[in-house]
Amino acid sequence: MPHDSGNEPQAHPDDPPVVPAYGPARLRRSKHRKRKRALRWIAGGALGLTLVGGGGVAYAWQHLNGNIEGTDVDSALGKNRPHDRHDGAMNILLLGSDSRKGTHGEYGSGVLGARADTAMVLHVDKSHKKASVVSIPRDTVVDRPACKTSSGSAPAAHDAVFNSSYAVGGPACTMKTVEKMSGVRMDHYLEVDFKGFQKLIGELGGVDITARTAIHDTNSGLSLDAGKHRLKGKDALALVRTRHGVGDGSDLGRIQLQQAFIKALIHRVETVDPLGSPSKSYALADTATKSISADSDLASADKLLSLGQELKGISPDRTTMVTLPVTYDAQDAGRVLPIEKASQHVWTALRHDRPIPEKATHGSVGDRTDSPVVGAGA
Repeated sequence: MPHDSGNEPQAHPDDPPVVPAYGPARLRRSKHRKRKRALRWIAGGALGLTLVGGGGVAYAWQHLNGNIEGTDVDSALGKNRPHDRHDGAMNILLLGSDSRKGTHGEYGSGVLGARADTAMVLHVDKSHKKASVVSIPRDTVVDRPACKTSSGSAPAAHDAVFNSSYAVGGPACTMKTVEKMSGVRMDHYLEVDFKGFQKLIGELGGVDITARTAIHDTNSGLSLDAGKHRLKGKDALALVRTRHGVGDGSDLGRIQLQQAFIKALIHRVETVDPLGSPSKSYALADTATKSISADSDLASADKLLSLGQELKGISPDRTTMVTLPVTYDAQDAGRVLPIEKASQHVWTALRHDRPIPEKATHGSVGDRTDSPVVGAGA
């Protein structure tokens, strides 16, 4: 990692560019050097002239790296995993945990631990121009594999609720569960909790959505009239937590809101100009790296920002979003069961880097109705 010694730093091909605090000429020369796209984004915009008074990019880069919480999941996942593709396609497990840490009881007191309140498999095709997102309902009945835990291990469980995997063994157990049910290897995971999500959307300045009908949910605190809205941190979090105010009150309605919000978020991020306001861009990068946790292979500023640049060309209209095909459990109204054949159509498409066929969602209660919310750009 580069450091600021007070002298002119020696460049190394793998180091992030170090922009000294003196004079624009050095900055202009440095722009001609070969560098990663993510480093161009940071050096040219977010970090080029930030941290007034000294330190420069080297200090800022170290600061961003220090923000990120990484978890070594490889040892917990073991060797018995789906085949690792090497054609450029990738699969990332996106997790939204319901941890109340740092929220001071604002979202319910007496809630211990955390569960995977939101789980989406993001499949990026080998061209990195299109993506598919598969939402897994938290109440899906699955066969959970044996998982390592902080105190040892937990045995495999038959007919377990999907989101219990996170409570049992954290993100590694959730990754292992997804791989077992899908046969799709997860290359990485990214996670955000309540507090991190709220701060990140707030730093972006909000996300634009349109409510087709009024939505009121006293449980989440969301109250929206029909029409256009810009949702900032607290209201955005209320939207993606809402389920009692939409659909049948189950997690399936909430998933529709989450998918619409994700598309709106993609559109919002596309409008952010990293060169327009260096200080604002740095603040956004700082908040983003503080708000998420990731597997140890992805938990560094350069890798995350490089990933962000790789995905930047994937617009909302190039993103297909579906819910894992499910049906209601006749024995328990609070749970859903995967539709085996239809689910395999979904997972097979991801394994072979193909679009998810429309027939996969026919008969599923997850994608039966249109979302009550539409994201900008959708």
